[in-house]
Amino acid sequence: MGLRELPREVKILTAVAFTVAVGFGIQSPAIPVFAGEFGVGSAAVGAVVSAFAFMRLATGLPGGRLVNRFGERTVLTTGMALLAVTSVLAGLSSNYQQLLIFRGLCGVGSALYTVSAMNMLLRVTPASHRGRATGYFQGGYYLGTVTGPALGGGLLGVSPRLPFFVYGVAVTVAGVIATVALARAALVTPPPSRAGSAGPGISLARALRSRSYLAALTTNFGLGWAVFGVRVSVLPLYLLVVIKASATWIGVGLAVGAVLQAACLPVAGRVADLWGRRPSLLLGQGLILGCLVMVTAWQTLPVYLAAFALMGLGTAFCTTGGAATVGDVTQGRGGTVVAGYQMTADLGMTVGPLVAGQIAASYSYEVAFLSTGAVVLVGWIMALVMPSRPT
Repeated sequence: MGLRELPREVKILTAVAFTVAVGFGIQSPAIPVFAGEFGVGSAAVGAVVSAFAFMRLATGLPGGRLVNRFGERTVLTTGMALLAVTSVLAGLSSNYQQLLIFRGLCGVGSALYTVSAMNMLLRVTPASHRGRATGYFQGGYYLGTVTGPALGGGLLGVSPRLPFFVYGVAVTVAGVIATVALARAALVTPPPSRAGSAGPGISLARALRSRSYLAALTTNFGLGWAVFGVRVSVLPLYLLVVIKASATWIGVGLAVGAVLQAACLPVAGRVADLWGRRPSLLLGQGLILGCLVMVTAWQTLPVYLAAFALMGLGTAFCTTGGAATVGDVTQGRGGTVVAGYQMTADLGMTVGPLVAGQIAASYSYEVAFLSTGAVVLVGWIMALVMPSRPT
């Protein structure tokens, strides 16, 4: 099944995800430059980046409760409006404190948007096609993350404030279109399915009793730790310190992984639908484990680049299989359950670089990668013992 045959809402949400991700990427190179203009040090610059991630993590569950109470469309519109307004205000900041506050509020808007968009996507899509719908949605997002930084670099040359304004305008336009186009989404209900036994409005407490949901949480936490955390923090340092290669290869490795991940997502989604959620999670986690073993055993540049490529493929299978599993458990109706799932990746992304970085400093990079592999292995085992159908 191609994108044309998926529900109309999936296409709209995919386009919106691309727009939001492009804007996020546009801002990325501007944030450290703009923050540095206020005369602060590297720690304060890092705090601007962390404020966004921290507020996303802190407001995920409240955002899920709002989805349960007011519906996805209302929360999605609110989140995108908050993203647009706070982005413009961040660009207008006259001091460091204002920039820090507005970037934190951007994180709140991002949390509201992502929870509501994913919940709507899972609800309007039949269980037999949730993997593919998730693949296209996440593919749009990752394509945006690859495109955004290139555009942001050009805008940065004009003014470090300009990327914030461009993002605000882009999100405003996308938000208005989404609000109008998704007006009937509240009335859309997928056909009944035997894929899960949970009814509408499943609570987080009930979901936590499901082995399928626990497997999805564990694998997503490992994904956040290894891929969204260690891959962009400790692995680049490993290239410079141990392999002793040029810093140029850091960007090459990240780009190769991101492109392969985006390209593979539709295929991975199809695999999750046809083969099942458990095989997708096992394959994805297995590829990520293999990457960590590779860079630990063979300290060469070709292996380093190959590991990034395979990690991108593994991430595609993990994200589609995990999100489809959550959709099966909730039947697309559980804002806090979806929020809890997304928060595990944010938590892993926050904790992973800190722990792995400390282990690398105290012992070695090899030990840091093996400890990261142990976290991923726990998720692989949870996926191995999860039932073939949601429980």
